[in-house]
Amino acid sequence: MTKEREDTELDQRTGESELSSSSGRECDIEPGEVVEEELVEGAPVRRKGIYLLPNALTTASLFSGFYAIVSAAGGVYDNAAIAIFVSMILDGLDGRVARMTNTQSKFGEEYDSLADMVAFGVAPGFVAFFWSLNGLDKIGWAITFIYVAGAALRLARFNTQIGSVDKKYFVGLPSPAAAACVAGLVWCFHAHDPSAWLTFLSLVVVGGSGVLMVSNVLYRSFKDLDLRGRVPFAAILLVVLIFVVVALDPATVLFTGFLVYALSGPVRALFRGKVRRPSKSE
Repeated sequence: MTKEREDTELDQRTGESELSSSSGRECDIEPGEVVEEELVEGAPVRRKGIYLLPNALTTASLFSGFYAIVSAAGGVYDNAAIAIFVSMILDGLDGRVARMTNTQSKFGEEYDSLADMVAFGVAPGFVAFFWSLNGLDKIGWAITFIYVAGAALRLARFNTQIGSVDKKYFVGLPSPAAAACVAGLVWCFHAHDPSAWLTFLSLVVVGGSGVLMVSNVLYRSFKDLDLRGRVPFAAILLVVLIFVVVALDPATVLFTGFLVYALSGPVRALFRGKVRRPSKSE
């Protein structure tokens, strides 16, 4: 009986010491600090803090999106559209820099997704609304909301499908490409006087981009391209030609290019359906 009592008291003291040490570790974490748990050689390790370089690029992308909204509210639509394209470049850099420097983190993924919502969801919607759609009253803000909601749903679905879909394709129009369509439209026609055909084009591009983002249409991701292998010398000449064409009229070239990409998904799906559809004779 005495032995059992001693064992019970020992277990209680051990549990209390473990609880106090655990509480001590929790108290060591500064209020407001980010703590993530990573697997190191199969064992969970808690790490405090964030990686500066990729998150600084994400912050720059977020700032560009915010600047686009401010510029559109002030009537400077060309600067607003350009800022969205700058956000696209920065958004493409932060993930690649994180992978190259091995600084990926859960915090970075969540922060990047929230920044994308501002830069490619809210910002293009507000730019298009201030530029053209605000003259349509309820229809204008309804179409704008369709785009913004489509971007939010697209990003949420993308985050849940990571690792479960073919990397060669995106399901639905990627939000940066949709933002480029809207920003390219504004950049191309920002100097034109308001007209019925331009308002109708804005409705189609903004509303259509929002619907395509939440569709099940497949788009090439181009992630299967090998940019590290050797290519013929003519390939670099093609790159030079692309830069020259873009430099001649950036707004028109970028808008046309991303609009063609946005339409490529439905066109490919249409032709794929015709090919798979059996003939009546069968």
